[in-house]
Amino acid sequence: ESVLEFMVLEKGELPPEFSGYQVVREGDLDNEAMAEQGFEGNTAQRFRDAGRVTGFMREFGQTASMVAQDGFNFLSATVVHLFDNPNSVSGWMHDVFLKDFEDHVGESVGEDHQLISAHRLEPTGFFDEAVALRVLQGGPSGLISSTVVDFRVGRILGVAFVGTVGDHQRLELAAELGLALERRIVRIVLGGG
Repeated sequence: ESVLEFMVLEKGELPPEFSGYQVVREGDLDNEAMAEQGFEGNTAQRFRDAGRVTGFMREFGQTASMVAQDGFNFLSATVVHLFDNPNSVSGWMHDVFLKDFEDHVGESVGEDHQLISAHRLEPTGFFDEAVALRVLQGGPSGLISSTVVDFRVGRILGVAFVGTVGDHQRLELAAELGLALERRIVRIVLGGG
């Protein structure tokens, strides 16, 4: 568990697209925090029952000098979740990640936002199982797209996320982020730091 924070990507490992970005948020993600940040009705117990132990996340965002116009990628994030076994990772990908987004289309999420759509994508190049979604949300400031890739490395679930202003899909960029995260996770699991 103590090595999870070293698995998420550092600034220098991000794709060139994000070279000028700064860390905007990072930290441990226990099941209580996951339940608070997730869809309404989620509980820490649900996540424990799904085999999730804990996690760590790091987000990079725009600096004040960047203009957030349509098509602008305003956020990138990598997250690692530790599970009790590899089957729980696979179960989470399908029964929590994909299912929860698809089940909540049309509903309100967070402050003044609505989940408009969630479309499955096919990420390639990963060592083991991988799934992806493009999620579209609408709010007072317009549309926001999220492209999210989930992949399995043993008991670890790696997540790569790209947030974009407007209605856009960023699978290639999210997969590039995810593959860099996968390499880092494998290096640390194998003891190479």
